[in-house]
Amino acid sequence: ARAQSVMPSVTLPCHMSIFHSVPPSRHGVITNDWMPMARPLPGLIELAKAAGNRCGFFYNWEPLRNLSMPGNLAYSYFRDNCRARNGDHDNAAEALRTIKSLELDFAFVYLGSVDEFGHLHGWMTEGYLEHLNHVDGAIGLLLDGLPKAAHVLIQSDHGGHDRSHGTDSSEDMTIPWMVAGPQIRPGHEIQSQVSLLDTAPTLARIMGFAASVDWEGRIIDEVFG
Repeated sequence: ARAQSVMPSVTLPCHMSIFHSVPPSRHGVITNDWMPMARPLPGLIELAKAAGNRCGFFYNWEPLRNLSMPGNLAYSYFRDNCRARNGDHDNAAEALRTIKSLELDFAFVYLGSVDEFGHLHGWMTEGYLEHLNHVDGAIGLLLDGLPKAAHVLIQSDHGGHDRSHGTDSSEDMTIPWMVAGPQIRPGHEIQSQVSLLDTAPTLARIMGFAASVDWEGRIIDEVFG
């Protein structure tokens, strides 16, 4: 789907919205500097852990360490390699190894070089698109190696224009959002409007637990078979 980001279309506010299904005006993180929520609400990881799931994070941009409350992850892997050409491939390989060895129920795999190369070359430039094609290989590595019963949701947190992002322009706000797996209708093209806020409720349904009453996103029902 051509989904929508949130304002400000900046990495940490967007990811807080992905995991907590509320806009930045509610969770309070409006820059890449994390702030504790004035009115705390449970995120996807807290509810997944409470439902008995083992969750892991694999990321290469350090501020993402604050997306869940301490004590809820079974495994966390950070390596400062998002500016390296093969950094996302290394991250994907580590995720694949650990998902199998620890039998994780949920994994967040962040491929941060796409954003870095946007800032370096400019969004949709030749250098950016060449690197995007390269990072597609890291996604392929994951898809080829995951168990057949796995579900995968792939999205961006924001878009970009020139060498920046953060505005409400369509270039910054339009993102890809796609999901596949045994519960998902194969080959279905999503017709409804999708937002970053819908990611956590949809993942909660896939994992079999109820969304929080505090969440503002919705389950994208039409993708389910």
